[in-house]
Amino acid sequence: MYDLISRLTIKQLMTEQLPSFLVAFTLAELFYKFHSFMLETCAFLITWYALGALQAKLKTAFIQKPAELDK
Repeated sequence: MYDLISRLTIKQLMTEQLPSFLVAFTLAELFYKFHSFMLETCAFLITWYALGALQAKLKTAFIQKPAELDK
């Protein structure tokens, strides 16, 4: 977690991590009722990771690279 916060800029944190964090947090709060703090925390972190991975895949799929613009 320290590496995540220290390596990313404020802009990256707000535009890349915050949306997936908030969605994962909301899903965990509404749907994860395991009656175990550890299980709910693990499920939240896995959800956050999966949403972040999905967001990164979508970002690379829909944003053209500068080299492709020259063709």
